[in-house]
Amino acid sequence: MKFAQPVPAPGRRAAVVLAVAVHLLLIAFLFYGIRWQSRSPEAVEVELVRAEPAPPRAEAPPRKEEAAPAPEVKPKPAPEPKPLPKVEAKPPPKPEIAIKEKPKPVKAAPVPPKPTAKPQFDPGRLLEEDLKATEERKNIVADEKRVAQLKAAQAASARDRANADYVARIRGKIKGNIVLPPGIKGNPEALFDVVQLPSGEILSVKLKKTSGHEAYDTAVERAIWKSSPLPRPEQAELFSRSLELTFKPLDN
Repeated sequence: MKFAQPVPAPGRRAAVVLAVAVHLLLIAFLFYGIRWQSRSPEAVEVELVRAEPAPPRAEAPPRKEEAAPAPEVKPKPAPEPKPLPKVEAKPPPKPEIAIKEKPKPVKAAPVPPKPTAKPQFDPGRLLEEDLKATEERKNIVADEKRVAQLKAAQAASARDRANADYVARIRGKIKGNIVLPPGIKGNPEALFDVVQLPSGEILSVKLKKTSGHEAYDTAVERAIWKSSPLPRPEQAELFSRSLELTFKPLDN
């Protein structure tokens, strides 16, 4: 009768091998560790050198069995500096002459205002002052009137001079164009009324007074038309639309 052989469990063999290896490592560690500690130390060579002789020392007192400890030497404290003598400051000498205190100003008692006398009513004086003021006003008005008249006269004189100069320039231009006819006797005067534009252009020529010489009147009228446009004034306010011009054959 045969029995079946037991089958080894899987992994058992590997566990046994691992346990044997661990025991071998432990035995080897213990062996080498004990051997390292039991190894004798190596010899050390020391070379002795002879020292120089020391200088002679004073003989020390015989040593007792037990020498007492040497006392501690405390350093001497430095001497304290002597305090300097105090010099007392002398008080300044008092002035021989004592300064007198300034007397306090005494407030003066307010002086009551003096009663002013009431002005007495004087009708004669008031009338005199009124007449005087009226006379002064009259003088001022008269002076202003004289100044205004003087200025007006000066302005009128200046205007007349400017107007005369303006007319003289017109007459001069016309006389330059007059051709005197023969046979004129004396110095007859011809008066013409001339109407013009602001530009000096002549609109009409009218004989208002004959010179008594028809040929001369015709020559003057022809010269007036020939002189258009007439000279214009330097000041615009001197312009006149209608002009009265007189001409004489012997006038310059």
